[in-house]
Amino acid sequence: MISLNDYLYSGNTVLKILHQYSDDLREGAKVTHNSIDTAHCNFLIRIIEILEHNDFLTSQSQRIKELYKHITKQYPYLAFTFKGRIKSLIRAEEKFNGYIVEYIYDYYIKSGVFPTETEIKSRLQCFRDLIAYRIVISLPKCHLKENECRQETELKLLYEIADILPEFLEERGFTPELSGIPSEKYSGRLNEKVRPYYRDYIMNSRPLGYQSLHITLYDNFARCYTEVQLRTKDMDDHAEIGEANHFGYEKRQETNRARRSAVPEGECIYFDEAYERVQKLQNIDLSEVDVNMFSAIDNFLINDGCGLFRGRQILPFEHLSRFQNDLID
Repeated sequence: MISLNDYLYSGNTVLKILHQYSDDLREGAKVTHNSIDTAHCNFLIRIIEILEHNDFLTSQSQRIKELYKHITKQYPYLAFTFKGRIKSLIRAEEKFNGYIVEYIYDYYIKSGVFPTETEIKSRLQCFRDLIAYRIVISLPKCHLKENECRQETELKLLYEIADILPEFLEERGFTPELSGIPSEKYSGRLNEKVRPYYRDYIMNSRPLGYQSLHITLYDNFARCYTEVQLRTKDMDDHAEIGEANHFGYEKRQETNRARRSAVPEGECIYFDEAYERVQKLQNIDLSEVDVNMFSAIDNFLINDGCGLFRGRQILPFEHLSRFQNDLID
């Protein structure tokens, strides 16, 4: 069995690592008739296409920028940022194999048998966030009216922006994807027309209080999916530096992906291989990695210029609110 770790110590670029790893996976899958490895290879090819053919990112960010400019005109008194990133290679690889581990483990616990290859492959169709944008809004105190609640006003404005976003981006080549979430899981604040596209984690907050609105769109120009998240600054603070911070989220995922006691070793090759790949990534010593444009003193002090461990930044755009009596250009 090969793993991503086998390619991280030769001084190669991330793209060369991806090509070598995906090519070797495909050749191995032909010999063993392992269709999960073939699906894995195709997943890596999607990452390669994003990194190699990055002209579309210029086009995509320009179309996202049109939304940004529209909101600056509609809400000049708001402060907000638009952030964009491509998921890191290590994070994407761990997530892909982690989905296999979690799905097979839970399936086996529930039914006492292992899922078929087809069922596993179906579970792996859910990767829609290799490219993601985040919109974070804040209403400065100087714009608050007397006795006005800032949190309540920001929430109202966030849902207003969520209402206009699908149609605005659809006119610019994006197609919103249905979320598949039951209708009772939505806030009444969302317009009924756009409600089926959103995953409303404000109405249905996640563990440790994570809150956000998520929508997945298909970029018809780039032929890829992208995710957009909308939050107030308080929500973003809670997700970034509060109890729901991403480091804690990843640690909880690591715990889920470290489970194997109930699955007998050697009984399911798909589980065994995915589990081993996850374990190797979770125990990696980044200071020993030799990848071009990446260096680390340890697993916390990292200078990542290639998107190996930390996502590649696409943008941010930042709008600072106008003062109350300023004229708008």
